[in-house]
Amino acid sequence: MDEIRQRLAVLAPSAIELIDDSHLHAGHAGARSGGGHYRLAIVSAAFSGKNTVARHRLIYDTLGDLMRREIHALAIQARTPDES
Repeated sequence: MDEIRQRLAVLAPSAIELIDDSHLHAGHAGARSGGGHYRLAIVSAAFSGKNTVARHRLIYDTLGDLMRREIHALAIQARTPDES
């Protein structure tokens, strides 16, 4: 989870909450292959003027190869400071 937080730091979040829900998915195919299940709530001015899909793409791009290895599932709530 530290690497996820480090990579998201480039978005200069004013708030971030990352919860590891992997234990809830024991036995799931993604869990067996080592990928974790996470919930992310993040507030950043970087999301200003972007719709939900664009915000999620920005996060996926920021996380890069972690989305194919360490992260199997990521539930995202991305807001701007004005929306929080």
